[in-house]
Amino acid sequence: MLEEDFGLVQLSTGDLLRAAVAAGTPAGQQARAVMAAGGLVSDDIVLAILQDRMTQPDVAKGVILDGFPRTDGQAAALDTLLAKVGQRVTAAISLEVDDAAMVGRVAGRYTCGGCGEGYHDQFKQPAVAGVCDKCGGTAFKRRADDNAETVRERLNAYHAQTAPLISYYDRKGVLKRIDAVGAIADIRTALATIVQAVTA
Repeated sequence: MLEEDFGLVQLSTGDLLRAAVAAGTPAGQQARAVMAAGGLVSDDIVLAILQDRMTQPDVAKGVILDGFPRTDGQAAALDTLLAKVGQRVTAAISLEVDDAAMVGRVAGRYTCGGCGEGYHDQFKQPAVAGVCDKCGGTAFKRRADDNAETVRERLNAYHAQTAPLISYYDRKGVLKRIDAVGAIADIRTALATIVQAVTA
């Protein structure tokens, strides 16, 4: 929605990694070797891939980072990377949802296999059952790890490693909180208000 409303580009580190590996960039080759060995891609490799992507002209209006940073160390490294090019994080948005609601939300999501449009068992089903609203496709898929047990494990990792980022960005004066349990339209309005304020 923020991409549509403001011309921003969402950068998912997972997608960036896969694209860099597929393109065979130097950082992508490093990532491929680590992933082939079953290891976790280092922060340095992720930052190199992110830095490469942020030189592209389509990100001139700004980016929405998705999946990075996840730790204080990554946040500090991101600040350093951005400072080198005269940029900074202008808003860190905490979409606040309690753990039980999060399990239900993630475990119920699925996407169109053709265009990637997102759906949910409870909150957003196609207007015509089994047919994508966006492209008319009939093939849908779920991530194998979108199940209640895996989501609970991810939440434990989040509380241990990522939740401290809330304090990190609060100290920097850029933290914004949104109650993300409400209606999508209300959350969209709250997000738009924040983005308008930091892009004005």
